[in-house]
Amino acid sequence: MRRATVPAALVLALGLAACGDASDDETTTDTGAEETSTGAELSGEIAGAGASSQGAAMEAWMVGFMDANPDANVTYDPIGSGGGREQFTSGGTDFAGSDAYLGDDEIAAAEETCGAEGFIEFAGYISPIAVAYNLPEVEQLNLSASALAQIFDGQITTWDDPAIAELNPDAELPDTNITAVHRSDESGTTENFVDYLAQAAPEDWPYEVSGDWPTQSGEAAPQTQGVRAALDGGVGTIGYIDASQVGDLGVAAIQVGDEFVEYSPEAAAAVVDAAEVAEGRPTYSFAFDLPRDTTESGVYPIVLVSYQLACLEYADQETADLVKGFLSYVISPEGQDAAAQNAGSAPISDELRTQAQEAIDAISVAG
Repeated sequence: MRRATVPAALVLALGLAACGDASDDETTTDTGAEETSTGAELSGEIAGAGASSQGAAMEAWMVGFMDANPDANVTYDPIGSGGGREQFTSGGTDFAGSDAYLGDDEIAAAEETCGAEGFIEFAGYISPIAVAYNLPEVEQLNLSASALAQIFDGQITTWDDPAIAELNPDAELPDTNITAVHRSDESGTTENFVDYLAQAAPEDWPYEVSGDWPTQSGEAAPQTQGVRAALDGGVGTIGYIDASQVGDLGVAAIQVGDEFVEYSPEAAAAVVDAAEVAEGRPTYSFAFDLPRDTTESGVYPIVLVSYQLACLEYADQETADLVKGFLSYVISPEGQDAAAQNAGSAPISDELRTQAQEAIDAISVAG
C-alpha cells in the first residue's frame, strides 16, 4: 500500500498567487478544473520529484492546475531523473518525472511500494535535447553523430579540428580548446543523449547506455541548471541540454542522412511517431524505444521523452483523486499547450493521450 506523502525537500517556485485568497474565489474560472466524484474541486497536497528537464513544463502544469483548484497544492523537486525514480520507488513521493523508463529492478521496487496493482508510466513531455555551445564567433554549426561522439569522448579537442571543419566549410572555426560539459548526476537527459551516440555512432561511442556519464573526459555539472551555468561560464564549451534551457547559446544542427536538422518541437515529435513500444512492460507502462539512427528527412533524433510515474493504488481517496486530476491536466490539450508555451516542448499525440488517460483512469484507492 502506498505510504503517506513525504514532501520533497526542495520545490519549484509555484507562483503562490495561483492559490489565491478568498476575495479572488468568485472570479476564478473553471477552465481546467478537476472534480471529484462528488462534484467538488480537488483539495489536498501531493509531492513529486524527478527530471529537471521537465522543470519549466512542471511550473506551468502546477500553476495552471492549482489556479483551477485553489485548495490543491502540488510540489515538485527537480532533483534529476535518477533521484526522482529512487524517491518514487521507495515511497517518498506520490508521483515522479523521469527522462528514462523504469528498469527491471526499478519495476520490482515500484511494484513493492505501490502494492499489488503496480504503477503507471506514460510519456507526458517530449522535447528536443539541444547540443548547445558557447562560441560567439560561430553563428551556425553543423555536427554529425561521429563528431559529437569524439568530442564528448575527448578525442576531438579543438574547434578547428578537421572533422568539424569538414562539416562546416563556410565557417571560420577558431583554434579554441573544446570543453565538453556533461551531467554529474544520474540523468535521463544523459541516458537519452548517450543512447543517440550509441545508436548513431557505434564505432566512435563504445560505451553502454546509462544515465551515468561513462567517461572521465570533459567537465561535469549537476542537473540541467548546472550544465547551463557551465556553458555560460566559458568560451569553447559544448553540452547537451533540454531545449527549453538554451537561452542565447548557440545550437548545433545535427546531421541526419544527407541533411543537417535543427531542433524544433515538430522535428522532435517526428522521431517519437516512428518509435516502437518497448516490449515486456507492465500493463500500464507505455514506454518507447526511439530510432536514434534514423535517416528520415526532417527528423531530429536527439529527443527526450520524459515519463510521468504514479501508483495505481493510493492509501486514501483524496490522494488518489488529486494524482488523477493533476496527471489528467498534464496530458490535456490545455496542459500540453501550457508546457509548449513555457518550455518549447512538443505536445503529445492524441494516441499517446488516449493511452495515458487509460492508465490515469485506472488509479484507485487500495482496498
